[in-house]
Amino acid sequence: MQGDNMNIRLNCDMGESFGIWKMGKDEEIMPYVSLANLACGFHASDPITMNRSVELAKKYNVTIGAHPGYQDLVGFGRRSMLCSLEEIKSIVLYQLGALSAFCKLHNTTVSYVKPHGALYNDMMRDENIFKAILSAIASYDKNIKLMILSTPNYEAYDHTAMLYGVSLLYEVFADRNYNDDGTLVSRVLPNATIHDELEVMERIKNLKERGYLESISNQKLFLKADTVCVHGDGENALEFIKALQKVLN
Repeated sequence: MQGDNMNIRLNCDMGESFGIWKMGKDEEIMPYVSLANLACGFHASDPITMNRSVELAKKYNVTIGAHPGYQDLVGFGRRSMLCSLEEIKSIVLYQLGALSAFCKLHNTTVSYVKPHGALYNDMMRDENIFKAILSAIASYDKNIKLMILSTPNYEAYDHTAMLYGVSLLYEVFADRNYNDDGTLVSRVLPNATIHDELEVMERIKNLKERGYLESISNQKLFLKADTVCVHGDGENALEFIKALQKVLN
């Protein structure tokens, strides 16, 4: 597994401002990440923010991903919504198409899809939702990849994605604690997030060199890792991202 984990790229959720409400430090952080997950208007963002975000990513040669979520601006897309599979396919297509229009304007493309918040969690929990999202991507452009949470049983997701002709990107979270089964500790629990930056650095160094992260009960989780997610809205986000970049390089 060690060889698979040598080239790990940083991804960051970005473009999540809305109207006069600003979120994150996109202009400062964009030069230090490889992949930008850009909100598409359902959980955050608006047409002007989307346009500016694509322009910013293009300026720094950052790979663009669509970050579609449930239609829930008030809850920031972190609440599950009871949608039919047809609805899920349609909302992903709608958001992917909207971001693609701005990419076309700036002579670039959407390279992958990373569902946001509750939609991401629901995709990992429910195979039918996972398939609906794969179907949406495949019907639009099979060159677009799908970013999912890396788990110890990633082969099962790989097999399903192959049926749709879609490739996967496996994501690991630097500052989130993991359960023994490879799922993320729920955000409602006090130990969901790791706030000690040195501990986060050590975890990612260990992942890169040895191919595993430790769960909350110190179980070794061997994970395939294409990319590490960092959060760009923290107080020390920029310094943290710069330090992580050094660890990965």
